Amino acid sequence: MRCYTSLESVNRSVPGFAVLPLGYRDHCSTLLVPLNKCRRTNNYAPWECEHERHAYEKCQYDDYIRRMKALSKQKLQALSGEES
Repeated sequence: MRCYTSLESVNRSVPGFAVLPLGYRDHCSTLLVPLNKCRRTNNYAPWECEHERHAYEKCQYDDYIRRMKALSKQKLQALSGEES
């Protein structure tokens, strides 16, 4: 499984793109398509798709950390702009 460090998202050429709801089409969606495929083929058995699930959840966590860092950076810039 490939780890994605840059902002990448599923494009329309990837099979399974059409079945993803809009809320899940973030840059971790490249990992969600194979995870959902694995879940469907194994009847959602929790022990079958552990690697795919871990990769997707790590991507979601890394995305959360990235967004929180960007938010704190924006807040610091806003505070420094108010003091001037």
